[in-house]
Amino acid sequence: MSDFTHFSEHVGSRADKHYKTTLFSGDRMMVGLNCLEPGQEQAVHDHSDQDKVYQVLEGEGVFNVGGEERRADVGSVIWALAGVPHGVRNEGADRLTLLVCIAPPP
Repeated sequence: MSDFTHFSEHVGSRADKHYKTTLFSGDRMMVGLNCLEPGQEQAVHDHSDQDKVYQVLEGEGVFNVGGEERRADVGSVIWALAGVPHGVRNEGADRLTLLVCIAPPP
């Protein structure tokens, strides 16, 4: 497995829910890609013992972190510390692609 990749080689979609794939998983961190088509969402949830970071690679999303909602677009970085409820929805017309890092890995 190479230590280099481009996110565009890993995007995908599902009709029933948002698409998820793992790019890397080690002992201390997991890095993945989440793709949300228009109208899809990741329901608000939390990880009691994991920090999570999203970076918007494509599109725009509405992020909920700890009850606060904000729009974020390409280049934005959003994080939720362990135990903080978080989620995202795609209200736009284009795919929302997110780089997701979780530590420690699930």
